[in-house]
Amino acid sequence: MNISGHILIMDDEASLRKTLARILQQAGFEVTTAENAEQGLAFLETTNFDLIFTDLRMPGIQGLDALKLIHKNYPLVPVVLFTAQPDVNSAVEALRYGATDYLLKPLKPEFIIERTKSILEQQRREKRKREIVLQIETLQSELKNIESGETTPAMPGQPNLAEPARFIKRGAIVLDLHTRRILVNEEAINLPPTSFDYLLVLVRHAPNVVDYQTLVAEAQGYQADMREAQELTKWHIHQLRQAFDRDTQRPSYLINVRGKGYRLVTD
Repeated sequence: MNISGHILIMDDEASLRKTLARILQQAGFEVTTAENAEQGLAFLETTNFDLIFTDLRMPGIQGLDALKLIHKNYPLVPVVLFTAQPDVNSAVEALRYGATDYLLKPLKPEFIIERTKSILEQQRREKRKREIVLQIETLQSELKNIESGETTPAMPGQPNLAEPARFIKRGAIVLDLHTRRILVNEEAINLPPTSFDYLLVLVRHAPNVVDYQTLVAEAQGYQADMREAQELTKWHIHQLRQAFDRDTQRPSYLINVRGKGYRLVTD
């Protein structure tokens, strides 16, 4: 099977960064490089990556701190750390914070290619399982709508009957699960990937209140304590309101239930 993917490399050592990029590019992967964690984290805000390689020790944000931020905001993206100075404690801590692997320099080309393919293949299988679960949930939701006499309209230019599991509708909001776009009153709106996942969780539970920790767990796969979950959720709800809840001071769709969570109002 031909395995492909977009890989981000974060390393302050230019020669290693370029060599690793060349090895992976020759193996058929798309590669983006960053000379430090700050630059790499900025790339993550605008680009979807399938795998991240990062050095453990870099100027500015260290690799372990970058791992924590990535795992918090992009929990489905695998992260591999590498270092020339192995340390058992840092290795254990890296794995505890969600690292997929911990490698020692020098990195052998054959091993890097083999490990990359293995990780991406595992990601492909996990993604497919999530898609199947989502399709089942969507079909169940559509079945309930049919039984209650409701219908799910198609996106403009897309016949609904051809792909019944593609769209979820709640009131004036329609989610396209393939393009990960939304329609609000027939206006197409693009969202950052994680914000879309938060909206999807709210849509599935609507009109019920979704508590902060459930929102984080279902949208990001991340188990957070109450305070951390509240802060994470607050940021993504802010992004959603900026996108389609025009009056953010008096939101009509995304309602904050103080001390509990949020709910989506679609009636």
